[in-house]
Amino acid sequence: MSSLEISSSCFNQETKLPLSPPLVEDSAFEPPGKDINEVEEKSKDIIKFTSEQLSVDEVSQLVISPFCGAVSLFVGTTRNNFEGKKVISLEYEAYLPMAENEVRRICSDIRQKWPIKHIAVFHRLGLVPVSEASIIIAVSSAHRTASLEAVSYAIDTLKAKVPIWKKEMYEESSSSWKRNKECFWATDD
Repeated sequence: MSSLEISSSCFNQETKLPLSPPLVEDSAFEPPGKDINEVEEKSKDIIKFTSEQLSVDEVSQLVISPFCGAVSLFVGTTRNNFEGKKVISLEYEAYLPMAENEVRRICSDIRQKWPIKHIAVFHRLGLVPVSEASIIIAVSSAHRTASLEAVSYAIDTLKAKVPIWKKEMYEESSSSWKRNKECFWATDD
């Protein structure tokens, strides 16, 4: 069973954007007199929704383990165009209680399908300028196949099931909320 760390419950009342409280990491208990190789490291799932800029280095460091030979990452960034329009930024909103539960469920599903050590899912909320990361998913495992497949499953399932909305801001001062075609709960009118 893995532990779960969620860092999205603190809100700034004025702006209604989540603040980024410090992450609390679970570390494996090391009994006195035991060699590090004799102690099993506790698996962890780290989930964070934040208005702050995401760091690939920070997220990848959270899943590194001496028991693992692979860390796989997915980094989704804001591109500068969509259907011939110049995009200047994206804006994300989420229904946090449901989003956190769905990401927890995705982590659980991953652990049922692959031998994974650690999982980190960080998603940006609010405005995300061009070239900045909107989402970082990191997974560690003993071998690359499990972590690569798990990362792919995580982003595909997140896009299909997690209530996160994206608004594209265009250079000509217009904007458009985007319907996620992969999402099961979005229906055609």
